[in-house]
Amino acid sequence: MSRATPRSLPPWLDHTLRAQRGPVPWSAVTRGALSAGLLLLAAVLAGRTSLGVVAAIAAMLAGINDRPGSRRTSVKRLGMPALAGAVGLFAGTYAGDHLGAVTLSLLLTGVGLVAGGVSAIGPVASGAGTQLLVACAIGAGMPLPDEGWQRALAYLVGAGWLLGLRLALPTPGSLAGDFRFDGEREAVAVVYDAVAELLDAVGTPHATTRRVALTAALDHAQDAFAGPRLRRYASSSAERRLHAQYTAALPLAEAATALAWAGEDGSGRAAAGPRRLATAVRENTHTGPLPAPTRSAPALRALDDALLRAAEAFDQAEGSDLHTRRRTGKDLLRAVFGAGGREYGLRVALCFGASAAVAQALHHARWYGQHEHWYWLPATAVFLVKPDLGPLASRVLCRAAGTVLGALVFAGFAAVLPRPEGLIALVAVSGALIPVATRHFAAQTAVVTVLILALVMVGGEPQASAGRIGETLLACAIVLLVGHLPMPGQRGGTVRARLTAASRAAQAYLDHVLREAHTDLRGDFDPRALRWTLRREAYRTLAEARTAIALAAAELPALARHSEGADHIVTTLERLVDTTTACAVHLDDSGRLTPRHTERLNELLGELAEDRERVGLRLPELPLAV
Repeated sequence: MSRATPRSLPPWLDHTLRAQRGPVPWSAVTRGALSAGLLLLAAVLAGRTSLGVVAAIAAMLAGINDRPGSRRTSVKRLGMPALAGAVGLFAGTYAGDHLGAVTLSLLLTGVGLVAGGVSAIGPVASGAGTQLLVACAIGAGMPLPDEGWQRALAYLVGAGWLLGLRLALPTPGSLAGDFRFDGEREAVAVVYDAVAELLDAVGTPHATTRRVALTAALDHAQDAFAGPRLRRYASSSAERRLHAQYTAALPLAEAATALAWAGEDGSGRAAAGPRRLATAVRENTHTGPLPAPTRSAPALRALDDALLRAAEAFDQAEGSDLHTRRRTGKDLLRAVFGAGGREYGLRVALCFGASAAVAQALHHARWYGQHEHWYWLPATAVFLVKPDLGPLASRVLCRAAGTVLGALVFAGFAAVLPRPEGLIALVAVSGALIPVATRHFAAQTAVVTVLILALVMVGGEPQASAGRIGETLLACAIVLLVGHLPMPGQRGGTVRARLTAASRAAQAYLDHVLREAHTDLRGDFDPRALRWTLRREAYRTLAEARTAIALAAAELPALARHSEGADHIVTTLERLVDTTTACAVHLDDSGRLTPRHTERLNELLGELAEDRERVGLRLPELPLAV
């Protein structure tokens, strides 16, 4: 008898139990330990405890956004949400002082609509929208004696302190050259490693997985260069060398993708060159002699040429801005007012406004008793309604479990710790744990719950674990209800918006390769530079679509069914972009396509047309013949 295979868990439950893995980010742990607790201690010693509580909250929220990456990226990743939070705190304070419950609830609903739509632009905008709403609720509901401008200033000081630590303190691996660029250097080195791993996998079933890993590495490196250039016209080699090294990786990635598409194994020598380049980037040294692959096929010849150009670029340290992801105002407006932005904005507005109204009603209800922390309810709803934190059911379960665990843990500590020094130490420990706890939403919720309850007690209020649990469970019920309400238009707006963007990017890349690859451009500008930029955008938007589809598929069946078939479309688009890359490399080599290339392109374009009709997605019309 064959042994029965155990049934796998439902996608929504599997996502709830799954956590991210990786090494402990000790540098972020150090920053967390030196942020909220230290700020609170300084404020207590100065006799301004209430402002210290605000600064500690800002440092905590900044710590949640303190993810691995480069220093220049952290300026935008931490700074923009902090500015939005300060504005929200200022506006919320004066609105709470001068508006009645009904008017305040309507105002918070409108703010939620705007912040939700803006959050659809990207991760940084989502973080800014979150802090705007959370700070607005805190400003309107937290009973503090300080003026609105003082609270906003304290908020900026708290977030600015953590950002200052991020910019000033060295991190592991920062000793090989200028420590300001250690994040960029490691990101570029990982790209070369990913190219080598893809070359090793050519002709094997692992090639597609390795190509996806290469795309993720390029995305991370592109993000590492996002933000202000520390020396825009600098003659020093550190920053310019990194730009050159990133730029040199793009043709290598293109050649490796073409090899994987063709299944042409270049032997172990093909991967040796990119690995030596990765070592040179990490150790900030010269490349030395690079082993050349055989030149028996167009993709192998492209790989050899790319290695030669990389060696030259490493020596000359002259790079361009191919890493920059340029998004026009039209692109941003399309994200805000498109299907994804509209759906997300409406849900955020309903959750934020409804939770604020319920909290206000409870706040003024005599039978409910003292309810000084009514802002907990809308602030909790903001985190629960965010789709980038996971599927809806997973978010609700993790939030509920994490809050209960955190409240019970804090109740135990509060019974034995001296006040306020013991609670301040608890805040410091919680701040240090946040960078590790962000790997799972339940763990993050538990740590944040302990930190918030400790801040409440330091501020002079009684122990409030039971109230925190009750408010969280009520917020979970509101978000679950709103999350399943029918909305105007089609469901799955985020998935549709991501698929549309990916289809447009694939179309732009295909059009350029087929019609403009051989345009005679004068000057020193490499005509392939635009092609590499379009290729990057195509793969990046496909990765974003894949992430959105994976989250939608892990929803409860009532919501997951609205994105059925989308995974097949994005897989076909990925194969189309892979084929377009192979076409580009072959056109560089011979100036014309083979029947294999044209047949594959037409086959994929036909599949996309059929998928578009079957699923009902209105995607850009790609050419049906090549």
